[in-house]
Amino acid sequence: MTSIMSKEAAEAPVRVKEQLTQNQAACERLGHQIRLFEPAFVLMVGRGSSDHAGVFAKYLIEVETGVPVTASAPSVASIYGQNLKLDKALVLVISQSGRSPDILAQAKSAKASGALVVALVNDESSPLAEMVDHVLPLNAGEEKAVAATKSYLCTLSALLQMVAYWKQDKSLIESLDHLPEGLQKAVDAPAQLDRVFIKPLAHCVVLGRSFGYAIARELALKLKEVVAVHAEAFSSAEFLHGPVTLVQKQLAVVDIEVTDESVEAHREQIKEIKHRGAKLCHLSNPAPDLHPRLAPLAIMQRFYLDIENVAQQMGLDPDNPEGLKKVTQTL
Repeated sequence: MTSIMSKEAAEAPVRVKEQLTQNQAACERLGHQIRLFEPAFVLMVGRGSSDHAGVFAKYLIEVETGVPVTASAPSVASIYGQNLKLDKALVLVISQSGRSPDILAQAKSAKASGALVVALVNDESSPLAEMVDHVLPLNAGEEKAVAATKSYLCTLSALLQMVAYWKQDKSLIESLDHLPEGLQKAVDAPAQLDRVFIKPLAHCVVLGRSFGYAIARELALKLKEVVAVHAEAFSSAEFLHGPVTLVQKQLAVVDIEVTDESVEAHREQIKEIKHRGAKLCHLSNPAPDLHPRLAPLAIMQRFYLDIENVAQQMGLDPDNPEGLKKVTQTL
């Protein structure tokens, strides 16, 4: 049976293509505005998969622009009532619904402090879209499955387009034209993750370096949500500082390899982990012609379809994981 999750994940190439076309002029204007504003730093605001997209944004913005990026603690505004000094900050608020109270409180506080506040949101009629300086629509369409797929990929795509125009990077801008095709190649590619690896697991570790780590937390979340495997994400470099001792207990490791400037260092770390006896599942870019900054999206595109298929084979419902709801109202 074809699940909603599978259908929505497979929509991502079309949704991303539409988004890149529809948001081009907005990204040009926003890029100009960010350059004029000259932010001293970027503050990321989000929960769940949106927070994980913020990790990707951190690597992307710091590597491509040199501007430092940090993650917010939304409870500072919503629970403790503290307003941060953000007059020099570019604040990027990521939300599919644009309605979670703590996210709205953080956006309102940031706007009042003088920050340049941008919302990447799927619902353009949401309260969040109404209160910020700029809106970048995700254009993911309605997402019914509890596990986010196309909305996460559309968020990364929107971040890439925004940063490309902020930096005025012609190569990155042109590379985005090939992203939908690359995602479709990932949809059509052979599976990289299977039931044989997943079914025996109660626990596993997800390892990536730099942009690989940037998607590792989202990948680990889906392992928890969709197949009920406790998964923890680490940078492959950080993993060697203590947690690597777990490998001696035949720990299962999902290895995310992004072929960019970090790949050789990552391979050396994975080689060490394999030497210690880890059980490895290797995930790599199924669309190798893509620009390296776009490669993580292709890896996630393939993974979403794989994890959905594994869930079905294990008799689980990928559309409605037990105990979860699509929209979580967090204070």
